Amino acid sequence: MNTIPVLRHRFSRFAFGALLGSSLLLSGCGKKPEEQKQMTPALPVMTVTTSSATVSSDFSVRLEGLADAEIRPQVDGVLQAILVREGDLVKKGQPLFRIDDSVWREQYQSALAAQHAAEAQAAVAKVNAEKLVPLVENKVVAPIQLTTAKAQESAARAQAEQAAATARSAAINLDYTVVKAPVAGYVGRIPFRQGNLLTKNQAQALTTVSDVGKMYAVFSISEAGFATFKKLYPGETLQQKIDAVPPVQLTLSDGTLYNHGGKLESISGDFDATTGSIGMRVSFPNPERLLRSGNSGKVSLVSNYDNVILVPQSATVELQDKVMVVLLTAGNKVTKQVITVAGRSGQNYIVSDGIKPGDVIVTAGIEKLQDGTVIKPMPAGSAPSTPNAR
Repeated sequence: MNTIPVLRHRFSRFAFGALLGSSLLLSGCGKKPEEQKQMTPALPVMTVTTSSATVSSDFSVRLEGLADAEIRPQVDGVLQAILVREGDLVKKGQPLFRIDDSVWREQYQSALAAQHAAEAQAAVAKVNAEKLVPLVENKVVAPIQLTTAKAQESAARAQAEQAAATARSAAINLDYTVVKAPVAGYVGRIPFRQGNLLTKNQAQALTTVSDVGKMYAVFSISEAGFATFKKLYPGETLQQKIDAVPPVQLTLSDGTLYNHGGKLESISGDFDATTGSIGMRVSFPNPERLLRSGNSGKVSLVSNYDNVILVPQSATVELQDKVMVVLLTAGNKVTKQVITVAGRSGQNYIVSDGIKPGDVIVTAGIEKLQDGTVIKPMPAGSAPSTPNAR
């Protein structure tokens, strides 16, 4: 009598289970195409081509004038007068400072008097020798006396020459009491004041005079950078490569671009043993005298490339010092490819190896892509569409 309820109970559990399974199966079949569609990311791609590019390499520089002359005293003495002001434009030979010359003038006068006395003695010795000549010829006196007189004349003449040299040295020292500009240019800072004691061995210069009609930008590049430099520019010799460098741009410390282009003039003959770098020098015209010695800035060396492959930097990833792109292969599958970067042009890499014209690369959304992932290609510049995170 209890059999029927038990059967009904078992039938009910079976029917409910079958109904639940059918419902889940129908539900799964309904979502599968949508989920499959969401698992295929839509990403922008581009076809690799060749084009022209300009590469700019920037270096920090220090500016120097055509001549930056330190002005130092050549004699000791009290600074008597400062004849110029800081920032004055002076000519070559123009007096800048005057040192008290009283001691040096006395030394010169004393040396000049000694010179005159020695010259007079030489003149007397010459007369004494000349008057013995006829006496020796007439055998009135022995020839040895004439020989002795001529020797005395030579000695007196030598003493006169020595005295003249001493006088000239004293005149030079006297002239040094007026400190003159060795070159034309602008006067720098003057740290001394009237009445200061100056010595010729002092560490600090009186001032500097800078000829800024032409300026030099001095900087250094590494050994690797120098090797790249030699590859960038045409020419068999280093001088030919230097001549092939386009006009150099100068950016001043405030970010403004200097309105005159520069010329790379020279490269040092050897590398610095401490830094491993080599010096380079660029000259800039300075007709408006806007640049001064000691200015800092940045120079840009430009090189031009033809028929090179450009890849946006945003379309690459870096891993363990390697730069990679994501290639689109058959079946819209992707694979990572290592590339060789020869330089930068704006926001693009110049690629010398790893990809070729005609290859298709993914340009966005590549950070988490795995090799073999299937994507839906979109035109370059489109916003990537990736699966929703679960």
